[in-house]
Amino acid sequence: MDVRFNLFENQLAARFAKRFAGAGLVIHQSTLPRSTQELVSLRASQINGCGHCIDMHTKEAAAAGESAVRLNLVAAWRESTVFTEAEQAALALAEEGTRLADAASGVSDETWALARKHYDDDQLAALVALVALINAANRLAVIVHQPGGSYEAGQFTAALGS
Repeated sequence: MDVRFNLFENQLAARFAKRFAGAGLVIHQSTLPRSTQELVSLRASQINGCGHCIDMHTKEAAAAGESAVRLNLVAAWRESTVFTEAEQAALALAEEGTRLADAASGVSDETWALARKHYDDDQLAALVALVALINAANRLAVIVHQPGGSYEAGQFTAALGS
């Protein structure tokens, strides 16, 4: 697959990317656990078929100390014993927030209540913003055919000069 358009070489796209990364930095600096952030980003990216983001978030999570077992089981988190109840709530919210077109109600009241049980207001705000942001990132990368496979941990932050 050939890249259709390099978002980092276009001036307007690069300006947008810096602001997009700034929004991500707010989430990154929140009290939502970093491991939860990477698991949620990975799961949404899997659902959306975004090879670039799957590559990025798998490698960032591994660099932050996430185990290969947990990373390999994200797609089957419901059938796994390696995720906490709080992580399961975040993954459920990520899935339902990503698959909005699949359910008329969007995120179910049950899923919201479970997330509410495990996360405070700031963490919920970060989680909701993260689901929105990773879905936007997935769409950007999928539209331009940004391939996965060559990402190195820390590369995105370094490219933006942040």
